[in-house]
Amino acid sequence: SADQEETSVVPLLNAGFDRQFMEDSSITACYNELVQIEHGEVRSQFKLRACNAVFTALDHCQEAIEITSEDHVIQYVNPAFERMMGYHKGELIGKELTELPKSDKNCADLLDTINAFIKKGKEWQGVYYARRKSGDSIQQHVKITPVIGQGGKIRHFVSLKRLHCTNENNKQVSRVHCSDVQRLQYFPHLHESHSFKCKNRRKDSTDVKSITSQSSDAPSLQTRRYSSMARIHSMTIEAPITKVINIINAAQENSSITVAEALDRVLEILRTTELYSPQLGTKDEDPHTSDLVGGLMTDGLRRPSGNECVFSKNMNLSHSHLSVPNTINDVPPCIAQLLDNEESWDFNIFELEAVTNKRPLVYLGLKVFARFGVSEFLNCSEATLRAWLQVIEASYHPSNSYHNSTHAADVLHATAFFLGKERVKGSLDHLDEVAALIAATIHDVDHPGRTNSFLCNAGSELAVLYNDTAVLENHHTALAFQLTSKDSKCNIFKNIDRNHYRTLRQAIIDMVLATEMTKHFEHVNKFVNSINKPMASEETSSHSEGSDCECTANIKNFPDNQTLIKRMMIKCADVANPCRPLELCIEWAGRISEEYFAQTDEEKRQGLPVVMPVFDRNTCSIPKSQISFIDYFVTDMFNAWDAFAHLPVLMQHLANNYKHWKTLDELKCKSLRLPSEN
Repeated sequence: SADQEETSVVPLLNAGFDRQFMEDSSITACYNELVQIEHGEVRSQFKLRACNAVFTALDHCQEAIEITSEDHVIQYVNPAFERMMGYHKGELIGKELTELPKSDKNCADLLDTINAFIKKGKEWQGVYYARRKSGDSIQQHVKITPVIGQGGKIRHFVSLKRLHCTNENNKQVSRVHCSDVQRLQYFPHLHESHSFKCKNRRKDSTDVKSITSQSSDAPSLQTRRYSSMARIHSMTIEAPITKVINIINAAQENSSITVAEALDRVLEILRTTELYSPQLGTKDEDPHTSDLVGGLMTDGLRRPSGNECVFSKNMNLSHSHLSVPNTINDVPPCIAQLLDNEESWDFNIFELEAVTNKRPLVYLGLKVFARFGVSEFLNCSEATLRAWLQVIEASYHPSNSYHNSTHAADVLHATAFFLGKERVKGSLDHLDEVAALIAATIHDVDHPGRTNSFLCNAGSELAVLYNDTAVLENHHTALAFQLTSKDSKCNIFKNIDRNHYRTLRQAIIDMVLATEMTKHFEHVNKFVNSINKPMASEETSSHSEGSDCECTANIKNFPDNQTLIKRMMIKCADVANPCRPLELCIEWAGRISEEYFAQTDEEKRQGLPVVMPVFDRNTCSIPKSQISFIDYFVTDMFNAWDAFAHLPVLMQHLANNYKHWKTLDELKCKSLRLPSEN
């Protein structure tokens, strides 16, 4: 038995066991053994796990962190420290601080002052010049905290370092005076807020004096500034842009001067009002682009005196109520045959226009709405839906060459096509689909065939009603809901509950308003930054087959992203003409040009400002106008939409059509086709 007691535990350890417990019949002895294990090994394991989390936090911290022993031997530096100082941690760990190069810009007794503080167990913070591996001196705000360990003795020192950005004039100072350091040394609660933000590099001389002055009032001035920033950071109701600016300010503190200056420029841009709209310059712009921008992306507001209300009454055309078959089953075979192909992108809307006597919207609407279960979602009968489509189509102006019910049907067709794409369908709910189809149907109802700029310049009743802001888009939505609610026979919303109706109504309004061109670049850029780029990153980082499902599932979790997709979808559907087959593209180009020609004619007759002078029917080059429109509005938007929805057929049509217009332009042809093709 004595030999057994002396048996080594090494074989047990090698076998995977980590503890040997001697058998004991005493319950107390067994309990004591378990208590010792809990207080020893178990708690140590918990501490080790916590250490892993702490080191992960340190590695991802924005501040440079350095941990030394009580003898000032470097034991740890985080990645932020490596970036700031230019060293790799392998070059630093195990070295004493005294072995590292020092900057000659600090006053002689500054290190003695620091050591006197920390050796007493007191925390020190202030401004200190450090030398990077490259030899450059950088000014840091440093906070050194002694760590009291076993026996009440100092076991470690933890240093937190941030780049201390100063005024341009201050960068020229070759040495920090001790009095300056002392003034910056004892700010209370410096660790609670991002107090040392990069100063604007264009401050006036007063700010320079406030930093470099030796006068006695400097500390109080700096303290007042810090107090103001602290109040800003402590605001409980903080706008998103404030959070963004605070993050950028924090990033500046650990950045090089070059990066800090670039971030200053970022802050300047963020303080503008139009963050997503490009700066529209005039240099090197061709007149077609300038006129398109002026006519489609502004609200005019150039009213000559005496012409405030010259908008003619006859623009509000009366609409005769058109008759259609009593039931969808009465559709003539020629129409039914055409509609069999409505799911194809190359569907010819003009053929449907011809066989329906310019009433394509009712017939296409019934077919598309049935395919997407709109009646079932709205809990309305086919008769109600048909009556609604009739009322909406009757409110479009057949006299308009472009903005008529055929255009509405075309946009509805494009929207339905996009909704059928796998990623779009996976990103939206049934309510979103219904809202999109309704929005496409009503998006230009009662369009007068004139632009917003024309209405504003003419002082029309609509422009006055909507304060010259998105005049037509507001009118389209408001009128559509008025027409829907005024008669129970065509009220497609009468059977849905209030909450569903409000959500649906908001989605419809938002989509129709998105078709207004003044917000074009805002919508496109938001889509690219919020949808395209994050999705591309996810696809790059994920190699699993289910990654696309995960992407669309993530979109569904964020209603704001669904809103961006719906806006982009109806915008693309609204201006999809250049992506249609060539013959359809040419027909649409002729129609929109004729509508703009008519507007220019009326502007000249009424003495109004001509918002698009190039659209003079006697001088206009249609190929040039199409090229400008595609270059400025279409290409980038459809590239972004294609990246999301995958639309190779459309992009091929776009390339072919662009080539067609380019060829005509190179041949100095101003019409839709070469004379030999007419």
